Amino acid sequence: MSFRHTKVLRVAAEEWRALVRNRVAVIASLTLVALLVTSALLGLEQREATRAARARYQATADEAFDAQPDRHPHRMVHYGQFVFRPLSALAFFDPGVDGFTGNTVFLEGHRQNSANFSEARQSSLLLRFGQLTPAFVLQTLAPLLIVFLAFGAVAREREQGTLRLLLAQGLRPSELAAGKLLAHAGGVAAIAAPALLVLAAVALAGWAPPVPSLLLVSGYLVYLFIWAVGALLVSLLVRRARDAMIVLVAAWMGVVILAPRLLPELAVARLPTPTRIETDVTIHRELKRIGDSHNPDDPYFSEFKAKTLARYGVDKVEDLPVQWAGLVGMEGERLTSGLFDRHARDAFAREAAQNQLVRQLGVLSPLIAVRQLSMSLAATDTESHQDFLEQVERHRYAFVQALNLLQVTKIPNQNAGADPRISAEHWKTLPGFTYRQPDVLQLAGERIQANLLVLVCWLAVLLAGCGLAARRLEEASR
Repeated sequence: MSFRHTKVLRVAAEEWRALVRNRVAVIASLTLVALLVTSALLGLEQREATRAARARYQATADEAFDAQPDRHPHRMVHYGQFVFRPLSALAFFDPGVDGFTGNTVFLEGHRQNSANFSEARQSSLLLRFGQLTPAFVLQTLAPLLIVFLAFGAVAREREQGTLRLLLAQGLRPSELAAGKLLAHAGGVAAIAAPALLVLAAVALAGWAPPVPSLLLVSGYLVYLFIWAVGALLVSLLVRRARDAMIVLVAAWMGVVILAPRLLPELAVARLPTPTRIETDVTIHRELKRIGDSHNPDDPYFSEFKAKTLARYGVDKVEDLPVQWAGLVGMEGERLTSGLFDRHARDAFAREAAQNQLVRQLGVLSPLIAVRQLSMSLAATDTESHQDFLEQVERHRYAFVQALNLLQVTKIPNQNAGADPRISAEHWKTLPGFTYRQPDVLQLAGERIQANLLVLVCWLAVLLAGCGLAARRLEEASR
């Protein structure tokens, strides 16, 4: 080991010794570690309880559907079916938007319902202030502790006059900065270790996908190193430790508190979306323009009727070998589903544009980047929720059309009686809903790369700033 490296290690060891002697720093660090451990254990327990509850609700809903008596298939279209979104494996670490988007969708004919029963609506208002999760502690609280530990790294040496003595003894400012940085990088690793070890453990145990878990660990380490390097940079630049603390706390408030709230509001203002009522009114108007299957003079369904009669080679609907009302139901469902899909795609596109704008503005705040990265890797971001809704809609359409087909083929076209029904055994032949968890590296690969790049750029710029500040200190000391 070279003499230069030895001096860097000695500076790091002295900084560690000073931190350990600081009781307030030790107590604050232990408190944060306890919060991380508690939040990780609570997250695992809550995830398991939620997963079991949703699986139980899904099984109950499926059993209730299968237990329905003999009915007309169209009644079963309106009886509907409930589906529940399973939690992703890493939702315990970062639940993302899952608590706000709803997790249950009621499937029925003629309508495309959105997800309901979000945790935020069913829980107290405390959920809106942030859940105690490892992601919340690492994103919000850990940077504040790092600021508290590192704000005086160099400024206090300058204030106490020991900086001049160290430089007079031949210690170069770059070596001093490197030693301080090494000490606080170790502090960052120690602070984040409990949560990251839990993450590594669940990945090694096969409970969570390994690559997303590894990327999550890497992303959070880079994010916390950004705060350590930023604190050291401010400490190198300002003369008094008190000033460094003021600057860093102001930066924490701007980056962690204000930016994540202002930037999404700015995105919504730049790219407004229609309200739910406005969307419903628009869809209702377009539905009326599509056609009315109950109106014999409706142009679209008159043409559909003519084509159907020609296809079966008959002159009137009473002569059709299949049930006419069922055919009309299938055609109506096809038309309305196409309309719902178009509005859903438009809504998803608007949300994607807003999220893209937030990500672009997120260059101003590493918290935005790490939050987006964390939710993408945990499969709890809005894009993962949209993937769930798209799978649900494909299932809903197949489910409703399967019931309509039963009506077409099993209900007589004539003389069906006042209350025609088919056997309840048919309900058990309909496919159930199984959500296929997306591969987050395929679903969000570009976003993950972009957010990691933002974090690495932040770290590189701050490290370059530390290098320049150390050089400036060296020039000033000559």
